[in-house]
Amino acid sequence: MPIERIDSDKCTGCGNCVRACTVDVIRMDKETNKAVIMYPQECMVCDYCELDCPEDAITVSPEKHSPLLVSWC
Repeated sequence: MPIERIDSDKCTGCGNCVRACTVDVIRMDKETNKAVIMYPQECMVCDYCELDCPEDAITVSPEKHSPLLVSWC
């Protein structure tokens, strides 16, 4: 599982990770107003969620990282 966890103690519910995720892996829990992993199997390991989190609440598995391929065609 590329996205390992979101630390709910550190998460402030800012939503940066939700906006950063291009494949909707992360959603906001309506009850807690904190980020939760909804579709881990869809994670493309782009690291945007981890990099955009101001609280360092997200952990993406480093051993699963692969280069991000971009097509300019």
